[in-house]
This record gives sequence, C-alpha cells and structure tokens, in this order.
Amino acid sequence: MKKKIKWGIIGLGKIANKFAKGLSSVHNSELYAVASRDIDKAHAFSKEFKAEKACGSYAELMRDSEVDAIYIATPHAFHHELTMECIKHGKAVLCEKPFAINSVQANEMIELARKHKVFLMEALWTRFLPHFQFVTEKLRSGDLGMIKSLKADFGFKAKYDESGRLFNKSLGGGSLLDIGIYPVFMAYSLLGMPNDLEAKAKFTETEVDINCDIKFNYKQGIQAKLYSTLEEKTPTTAEIELEKGKIVLNPRFHEPTSVTIFSEGKEENIDFGIETNGYNFEAEHVAKMILQGKTESDIWSLDHTRDLMNLLDQIREKIGLEY
Repeated sequence: MKKKIKWGIIGLGKIANKFAKGLSSVHNSELYAVASRDIDKAHAFSKEFKAEKACGSYAELMRDSEVDAIYIATPHAFHHELTMECIKHGKAVLCEKPFAINSVQANEMIELARKHKVFLMEALWTRFLPHFQFVTEKLRSGDLGMIKSLKADFGFKAKYDESGRLFNKSLGGGSLLDIGIYPVFMAYSLLGMPNDLEAKAKFTETEVDINCDIKFNYKQGIQAKLYSTLEEKTPTTAEIELEKGKIVLNPRFHEPTSVTIFSEGKEENIDFGIETNGYNFEAEHVAKMILQGKTESDIWSLDHTRDLMNLLDQIREKIGLEY
C-alpha cells in the first residue's frame, strides 16, 4: 500500500514557495515535480526544494505517471482551466483559493471531479490550522454561549501596478478574491450562509475593488462585519462576541497565530507553538484523504467551496464587479 503522496506544483510564485516549504515537514508527502513556463525558474525551484523533476510546461507535469497530486498556485484566472486539465489526467488537485473566478467555473470543476471520482479541494489553509480548529471546537462546546456578532478584517498596503496580479482585472484582481475571501470564509465557517448581505466597494482605474465593506445578516439580529483593503495595513483580526464572553483570533487571523479568550472578567491567551509556516496542515490532510481513497475532504468539502463561491458572487453582484 502506498505510504507517501508524490506532489507536483504548477505555478512557482510566492504562494508556491510557502507551500513547498510547508510540504517539506509533512511525513506522508514528498515534492516530486514542479512546473513553470520558464524552465530556468522550474530548475531553480526544484533545486531549492529538492524536487526530483523540473518541467517547462504544465502539460508535462500533468502527464507524469509518478505524480499523485497537483497543487495549483497560479493566478486566480487560470485555476479553472488547469484544474479541469489535471482532473482529465486523473490527478488529485489542491487548488489555491479562490477556487475559481465565479460559481459557473467552480461548478464545472466540482462536477468533473465527481464524475471522474478524482480528489479535489480548495486550498483554504486556515481551515486546517490548529488555532482555527480550537476555535471551532470551543464554539461547538457552547461554553461561552451563542455567537452574537463577528468582525473580521484583512488589509495591507499594496504597490499599485496596473499589470500586476492584484490590480489586473483579467487575472481576477481586487481585494475581495485575494484577501477578502478570508473574512468571508470566517463568517461562513462559523455562522453559515447569511439570510442576506450588504456590500460596497471602492474601485481602481483598472476596475477592480481596492477595498470592500461587507455585512452578513443572520436571524435574531446576528451580524458579521467584514472588510478587505489593498490601501492600508489593518489589524487583520477576527473577533467573535458571544453571550458569555469574546474570542479574538489575533493578527494575522488567517495564518498560524494565538487566540485570546475573554470571559468572566478574565483574559486567557493560548499560543499553539507552531514551528512551521502552517501550509503543512492542509497538505497533510489532503495526502491523508487521498491515501484513504477519498475524493473530497471531510473537513472542507466541495459543497463548502460551492457555498463560499456563491457568497463571493453575491458580493460581486452587490458591488458591481464582473470578470
């Protein structure tokens, strides 16, 4: 029986470097091949992370029979096409968030994976981090009562470059899909689908949102206030107000961090002592699922991804952003 998953990586930018670094500490995985349209870049990447093979085309990596799973780390706009091709080659896929540009693309990806019985998951790494697992269990326990409200933000100062990934509309640019997805994910994961939502945004000359202000409205007056921006650095925290206290996911809430619990006049800070960059947790989970013969995650399913994509579509409709 196979004990290790051989990974391939498509797209060798900043996020691929982080994933490859995280993967190096995963016991049930190894980095086997990497692919870039720039073969020199592929060779440099493979040397740095000790991959056995460097490919000068994505197709070459997809065709390699040794590859079990492929991590897609290209800009958003290419996720759909590349995922579809990987699935057709029978390769398990971990596709970086956002899963796709819209729900139409996402549904096609999901339907093809289910048809071919090939593993597919959106790489929402936060869902697998110890501090987030702790918070979900704490909320499930009911110790602090029901959630009354939630606030989450994510912002940093991005250098304005009309042709760069963050501001180029043809590449799926804008704050919402790049970083706003994290506050949206937080609200969806902890509160579910809202009854309705409100959203407004400020746009750049390239017609993408440079910031986005979102409200999710739930029953009994519960509200989630969410914000993303490429104009300034924000606290990047998530605060959950409960009947008997408050939970704060400290900066930056989407990556390995600490959690502070306020209750009965006391403050407790919990540090999870993570010594890796955190990408190992999702990689280990995916490898485990594949080795068990599963075609979907039992933590972050394709139905969860479908819901999240639908929410992003609704927000884009409210702010008037079309790709």
